Amino acid sequence: MDEAFLNMDVREMERWLREEDESRLEALWRAADDTRRENVGDEVHLRGLVEISSFCIRRCAYCGLRAEHRNLQRYRMSSDEILACAREARAYGYGTTVLQSGEDYGITREWLADVVREIKAQTALAVTLSLGERPDEDLTAWREAGADRYLLRFETSDRELYDRIHPPTDRQGLSDRIAMLKRLKQLGYEAGSGVMVGIPGQSYTCLAQDIALFRELDLDMIGVGPFIAHPDTPLGRSELPSAPQGEQTPNTELMTYKVLALTRLSCPEANIPSTTALATLNLAQGRELGLQRGANIVMPNLTPVQYRALYEIYPAKACIQESAGDCHACMKARIRKIGRVPGTGPGGRKHLNASAAH
Repeated sequence: MDEAFLNMDVREMERWLREEDESRLEALWRAADDTRRENVGDEVHLRGLVEISSFCIRRCAYCGLRAEHRNLQRYRMSSDEILACAREARAYGYGTTVLQSGEDYGITREWLADVVREIKAQTALAVTLSLGERPDEDLTAWREAGADRYLLRFETSDRELYDRIHPPTDRQGLSDRIAMLKRLKQLGYEAGSGVMVGIPGQSYTCLAQDIALFRELDLDMIGVGPFIAHPDTPLGRSELPSAPQGEQTPNTELMTYKVLALTRLSCPEANIPSTTALATLNLAQGRELGLQRGANIVMPNLTPVQYRALYEIYPAKACIQESAGDCHACMKARIRKIGRVPGTGPGGRKHLNASAAH
């Protein structure tokens, strides 16, 4: 790999985030793709996503699931419905199911532990949880039940910006997602995190610092996607300020690819998805371009169609009406079209040298 891409500091990453020269960006894409191939190979692992509940106690300033959004029909899937989705994931040959929800305390510790145990017993799939900030007792119980991974985006490393877009709840007060990510690793989870690209108030320097924090935390999974606000939220109504002119990062497809590529170069072994949000911006080839610029994961949606439109983090998500079978066939065809191969097995992080191992 070109020495220019090795061990970049925050200032160098910021320069790449500001880069507009197409030939230089092509060099960045090549370096990220080469690094991906050398470290995680050509397999694209498919994670079967199940959005199990749209209830949420949070008041995040951009999310359609926020507690104060009164015009949203809420749902919570039953254990039988979730298990049916997990069996479907196994039938499609996926190695992992991802259970995602708002921060919903109607999902109790004991109930979810039982669901995880049943998924492991019936399917032997890897189980990834993405349920927001939960008490240590919940995280411990779910790990003991067999959950393998936990996703918790820190969204931005700028504490002031984080607090502005994530008001505290009465239940838990101020967040410390960095501490929770470290705790997840202590409990034996593979820990995943990520950020939104182009949050109003996010500067180029701040975004470069986010990428450096990925590296510092030695994350196993990293998700980056463009900031897309639900229109019925404070950020959707442009009620919060942007960074000064010339400093605000745009929430564009191009900027997201830059962050994705720099993330791969900074964290060579991490599992990195090409996200639904990218596909929402560019349905024709957003996922493919993400896979060609550092990503190695896609997450086909297994949520039953009657619930899928209700999980409205933001409107007009890609593939909202596709059946699970159609989504599965489409994803595999897209992977093969760019010369990659669908992955097999759970597809956990591969530690390629002893110094990187936990």
